[in-house]
Amino acid sequence: MTKKVKVTHSKSQRNIQEGYITVTGGEIWYKIVGKNKPGIPLLVIHGGPGASHHYLEPIANLADERPVIFYDQLGCGKSDNPNDTSLWSLARFVNEIQQVIHTLDLGKVHIIGQSWGTSLAVEYVLTKQSQGVTSLILSGPLLSASRWIEDQKVYIEELPEDVKKSILQGEESGKYDSDEYQNAMMVFYQKHVCRLDEWPEFLNTAFAKLNISQYEYMWGPSEFTVTGTLKNYERVDKLHEINLPTLFTCGEYDEATPVTTRYYQEKMPGSQLHIFKDASHEHHIEKTEEYLNVVRKFLHSVEND
Repeated sequence: MTKKVKVTHSKSQRNIQEGYITVTGGEIWYKIVGKNKPGIPLLVIHGGPGASHHYLEPIANLADERPVIFYDQLGCGKSDNPNDTSLWSLARFVNEIQQVIHTLDLGKVHIIGQSWGTSLAVEYVLTKQSQGVTSLILSGPLLSASRWIEDQKVYIEELPEDVKKSILQGEESGKYDSDEYQNAMMVFYQKHVCRLDEWPEFLNTAFAKLNISQYEYMWGPSEFTVTGTLKNYERVDKLHEINLPTLFTCGEYDEATPVTTRYYQEKMPGSQLHIFKDASHEHHIEKTEEYLNVVRKFLHSVEND
């Protein structure tokens, strides 16, 4: 596997290494923060499908102890975006993880996935030779497409009547780009995606850079209508096969609801769950200090066991 690497060594930048990795279908961008730190590396897998690493930038604060590796999946962010839908498959994105780990020679590694990134992390552990994986952190997990949709239906029913009506009408008509639908969706997002009054720039960047074509091909035209290749994605019955220290996290108002996240956690004996009060899907942004403390404590517990 070939790679192109640009390296900087600056104390203020916490020893950042940045470059590109050749994977199936093209080249993907990566960045290692805390390159020379002694702890077991932490590989960060972003959500989507079609998002980018930007909104997960607060996790870089853990690079005071260990290398933290971000990358943009193929078709996302700073990575190549080939016009070939045959590349937008769960199996290829899982192979991509293996290619990243191999190319960067990570050896032992913790993996943290967020949203769709949890699907990839779980699939990687279930299907690949992943002996080097030391632990999993699954934030806002998506491990059952059917439960995800049912949970969002409940949330829609709890919205103000006019907002609910606008969303349901948009879903029925397929006019997802109308101002009425988009405004209603922002109400939903502010309740269940990020509850901050003002969203940080890195979250806005992630939304602005979303690969809509990839999202629609793999998921569907909206959060609530799954017509893509992931419409039958279900892994609950396989969770018991994972024998790794695992931490689940979700927000009190998360799209990945506390009830569903606890359901996943109970399928994995010995796993842990932390629910962040007054937070939602982006709880790592809404409750950054608490999130970092919880993750740091978990990583220490795994490494000192």
